Amino acid sequence: MASTGGGGPRSPRTWWRRGAVPATAFVLCLLGGVIQVDDTLSAPPLAAYFVAVVSCAVLPLRHRAPLAALAATTAATVLVQPLGLLLSPLIAAPAVISAYSYSLAARTERRAAGAVALSAVVLLAASIPLTGDLSWQDTSRIGVVSAFPLVAGVLGHSVRNRRAYLAAVEERARRAEETRDTEARRRVAEERVRIARELHDLVAHQITLANAQATVAAHLFDTRPEQTRKSLGELIETTGHALDELRATVGLLRQTGDAAAPAEPAPGLSRLPMLIESFHRAGLEVSVHQEGTARPLPPGVDLTAYRIVQEALTNVTKHSGTRSARVRLDWHRDRVTVTVADDGGGARAVPSASAAPDGPPPGFGLIGMRERATAVGGHLSAGRRAEGGFLVSARLPLPPVKDTVGGGVTGGGDGGGDSKAGGDAS
Repeated sequence: MASTGGGGPRSPRTWWRRGAVPATAFVLCLLGGVIQVDDTLSAPPLAAYFVAVVSCAVLPLRHRAPLAALAATTAATVLVQPLGLLLSPLIAAPAVISAYSYSLAARTERRAAGAVALSAVVLLAASIPLTGDLSWQDTSRIGVVSAFPLVAGVLGHSVRNRRAYLAAVEERARRAEETRDTEARRRVAEERVRIARELHDLVAHQITLANAQATVAAHLFDTRPEQTRKSLGELIETTGHALDELRATVGLLRQTGDAAAPAEPAPGLSRLPMLIESFHRAGLEVSVHQEGTARPLPPGVDLTAYRIVQEALTNVTKHSGTRSARVRLDWHRDRVTVTVADDGGGARAVPSASAAPDGPPPGFGLIGMRERATAVGGHLSAGRRAEGGFLVSARLPLPPVKDTVGGGVTGGGDGGGDSKAGGDAS
């Protein structure tokens, strides 16, 4: 297979194109030698062959050494008049071709313009008759001979700009394609993290409640059968909810297109009483206190606040021996602060994301809560309290009151209020 690479064999078409230009220039030079000084026509003399051979022999080098080819062809054209030939545009064809090639290959526009202009001046001086007066034919011929290199230079410059423009367009298209690929990969990674976070919150919460209810049923199996039966019924209900939510989440992942509408609205603080009641059934007493004037939240902030409360209470149930926790909502003009704390009565504290290397491997609960808070422009802090227990505090931004759109909040009203999800929560 023929190759058009640097040192390898070239295709027949490439050889034909490379040889056609010097051959055409050679023919034009000979045609220029046909016209004699006295405006008669005759066979081209030996001098015409000499000029044609010398000037056309360097044309194949015009791509590798364009400046040298321009200088050689211009010098060969200067010899036309001393050899007794008529300097015409036809016999100056090799110099014109070299001027075009140099304008196309020059590194800078200034260098190309200078070299082509110098070549035109040299041809202008060489075309002036050494003896006799200038006729109007001589004047027109001189103008045409000196103008041809300039026209070739302008044409080469235009072609060069066109090629540079096309190369820039291709480069922008290539970079745009790379940017699209990078953006697609980034969005896929973000979506994977979001799905993992949703599944973690869903599975961890429901499985923790199911484990607590199963523990209660096992503990009361022999002594309190009725209470055991009730706990088993709640366990069935909890696992049923877990399966429904897991099925809905996996169903969304299996969809090939966008869903027309979600099956149900995303959870928010309006579902806080149901969330707290589920923990009450698992044996965790949760009290809720609100300060400030509650107001509707944007959907993203509302979901984030709900998930943080859910995950924090799930961690209390899993990792702390205490049976009570407190949820506090502080409403301010530009933010809402969500705080979840246990009373420190348990033997273990909630593990942080930076657990000791020799301890149990840290989970993704705190990491997910921080990611959620950061995603909506908020901040989350978590750690052990000096008086004992563990505290999770999230500060989430709120838009101005007139621009707030979203789901409602629990409790609310003017001023603060307290509620307790204990024996009288329902």
